[in-house]
Amino acid sequence: MSKDIVNKDIIIIGSGPAGLTAGIYAGRSKLDTLILEDEIVGGQIIGTYAIENYPGFHRIGGSDFAGRLASQAADSGARIEEFDTIVSVNLTDNEKKIETSGKIYNPLAVIIATGSKHRPLPIPEEQKFHGKGIHYCELCDGEMYTDKHVLVVGGGNSGVEAAIYLSKYASQLTLIHWRDSLTAEKSSIEDLTNNPKIKVLYNTEILSANGEDSINSVMLKNNKTNEEYEYEVDGIFTYVGMVPRTELFKEYIELNKDGYIKANENTETNIKGVFAAGDVREKSVRQLTTAVADGTVSALMAEKYILQLRRK
Repeated sequence: MSKDIVNKDIIIIGSGPAGLTAGIYAGRSKLDTLILEDEIVGGQIIGTYAIENYPGFHRIGGSDFAGRLASQAADSGARIEEFDTIVSVNLTDNEKKIETSGKIYNPLAVIIATGSKHRPLPIPEEQKFHGKGIHYCELCDGEMYTDKHVLVVGGGNSGVEAAIYLSKYASQLTLIHWRDSLTAEKSSIEDLTNNPKIKVLYNTEILSANGEDSINSVMLKNNKTNEEYEYEVDGIFTYVGMVPRTELFKEYIELNKDGYIKANENTETNIKGVFAAGDVREKSVRQLTTAVADGTVSALMAEKYILQLRRK
């Protein structure tokens, strides 16, 4: 069956804070705006238990924050298509085409705000236990481990916040980190260390997971002493870094060696009319506030680009 061809002013790929903010600004500019999302609206922020560093909010849940952004984007005039998978793109200075499972879109400008995804746990059993003992979303899967022993891998903000959240369900929780100190914010580390359910193992790496239909133990290694030992756990939640979601664009958009999109402070990429916003963009600081800032800038720059096109 042939697909419908739809013209748009702006297509925003991704519905995290950067994409939704871009949608708010583009919609308010009366541009015909579509936000495409292949998963759940909100991006990685929906997995954040509590946001305490965003101006104007002393404390707000990540899911609540994302919901407010999505509602505001829709009220501003942007349309959001959830669970709409992009099949292919063609991005050049003169033509932009985005094909999804149902339609073909021809936008004047594109904002890439696809963010990043969790880096897989680097053990041989990752695929075997993915979703059945190895997890990447504490909000999605935490309740499965009520009264169980949970292992959290990672000592950054995501890992520490996840451990605190999971302690609501788990009877026992162990967090391991390959360094000799955690890298999360001090306030989160204080909450972690004051939690009687949580034990922290420093200088520790995971080598493998054991079990048939479910995990019953893991092999750990102390990278200072090289001691290897078996450790009984019921499930693993993993936070060992992120990977930019740029595979779809690598043929057209210039990326750095780590796969992030090269874009200037105006969020402009090497292709005219294509902008990059949020965690997918190459930059030294990735925070919620910088993602929202990128969304703002990208929408304003896209509006300027479209106005210039229409004057020709």
